[in-house]
Amino acid sequence: MSKKKKEIKLSELTPEEQLKYEVAEELGLLPRVLEEGWKSLSSKETGKIGGMVNQRKKKLNQEIR
Repeated sequence: MSKKKKEIKLSELTPEEQLKYEVAEELGLLPRVLEEGWKSLSSKETGKIGGMVNQRKKKLNQEIR
């Protein structure tokens, strides 16, 4: 059986999802995510993305205050 590729419209993502994709792009992982999905990443790679997303969220929250 073949899996259908789910097309991702970056303009229709929530701000949190956009941030996740931005971080993946900065780490050079976005092409693989778009081609094979998030499941293709290792736990180390997803952890790095999650850590960077959290750092940015904290920074944004501090700037708002």
